[in-house]
Amino acid sequence: MAIHNKREALVLLAGDVLIFFVSLFLALTFRQGAFPSQELFLMHLSPFSFLFSASVAVFFIAGLYESHTLIFRNKLPVILVNAQIFNVLLAVVFFYFIPYFDITPKTILFIYLVVSLVLILVWRFYSSVLFSSKNKENALIIGSGEEMHELLEEVNNNSRYSIKFISSVDTNKLDSMDLQEEIIKRIYSEEVTFIAVDLKGDTISPLIPHLYNLIFSKVRFVDMNKLYEDIFNRVPLSQVQYNWFLENISASSRAVYDGIKRLMDIVISVSLLVVPLVCFPFVFIVIKLTGGGPVFIWQDRVGKNNQPIKILKYRTMLFDDRGESTERENRVTKFGGFLRKTRLDEFPQLWNVIRGDLSLIGPRPELPSLVKEYEIFVPHYNIRYLLKPGLSGWAQLYGEHSHHGTDVSKTKNKLSYDLYYIKNRSFILDLKISLRTLKVLFSREGV
Repeated sequence: MAIHNKREALVLLAGDVLIFFVSLFLALTFRQGAFPSQELFLMHLSPFSFLFSASVAVFFIAGLYESHTLIFRNKLPVILVNAQIFNVLLAVVFFYFIPYFDITPKTILFIYLVVSLVLILVWRFYSSVLFSSKNKENALIIGSGEEMHELLEEVNNNSRYSIKFISSVDTNKLDSMDLQEEIIKRIYSEEVTFIAVDLKGDTISPLIPHLYNLIFSKVRFVDMNKLYEDIFNRVPLSQVQYNWFLENISASSRAVYDGIKRLMDIVISVSLLVVPLVCFPFVFIVIKLTGGGPVFIWQDRVGKNNQPIKILKYRTMLFDDRGESTERENRVTKFGGFLRKTRLDEFPQLWNVIRGDLSLIGPRPELPSLVKEYEIFVPHYNIRYLLKPGLSGWAQLYGEHSHHGTDVSKTKNKLSYDLYYIKNRSFILDLKISLRTLKVLFSREGV
């Protein structure tokens, strides 16, 4: 049961497109000193339509049509400004480097970009009023774990949701509660009409018969775990038990999806292999002139079904330590730092994709030594190896990352995103990951 507007992304998209049209109209008006004629507007509309489409694509890649959680809203100003800066660069390319267009509207383009930036900022900041739910339902949340508190804070501090949790019940403390006095009566007295409950929790059983009777009072129920997943796009690990995996995770192949995904892996990887091939002479010369040593290294990783694989990379450190501590001091070289920042060190892994060791999209392949530790301290960690590892993935884009050593907490966070991908993998989700990866590459964000 959704507690936020499922059509929000469509409304935001419609508003953005309308603003692009209005911005062009105003730009022509300011430039001419009067309302533009229909002929003048249509003459500019044709080439500007390409710019409108490109701007929508940039907004999608930037994540501006995703759920507006509290975390996202805090980043919104920076995301909007960066997206509009990229739109400025696209506009310059469209009108000054592509000879197809018959006009090069220097002044009009400048006015359009300024006006659209102002209007988009105003529209996006005040759209929250449009999506705010004024008449919120009183709700109760029943569960345990840190995710319950995350859900409680997100819903109660974000005006976009149609409910408000007036109370919470920790199922780990049910034994010390008077169910009738502390829970049931309060539901009636405070007119609770919506209850999010962890139906699979081990300690929920004593409360189930009492909740059953509330159905006749028109109280609606939703699985707390599904609600969490719907809002945060990740699986709540503290609530996940073995039965969750039996219901939601399968190692069986999806013939059409797997076949097309493998075909796209090969086609795209072959096309992109031109990058490491073109760069190879330059990389070879610089590495040999700055200390010598091998240009490529093969690193051990864990692949699908926990099988060992070796991935190909440009060498970026003094020597290949295979991810293990040594007595010799090892560090990233200056040129290696450049290769990492530009992601060029990753491109040789396209060969692994062609071979079938990796996919373009999937859980990140880890070092065998780290996997052994994580399998001990992170429950259900080995589930992520039901799928072929990928160069990019849902957890790489949205999860927390540790670049050095073992970090159990951040690995648990990444696993919650990996499980979401394994459960919901599809062409649409893969496309979304691919487009968002472009943003990471262009912005040089850490993954």
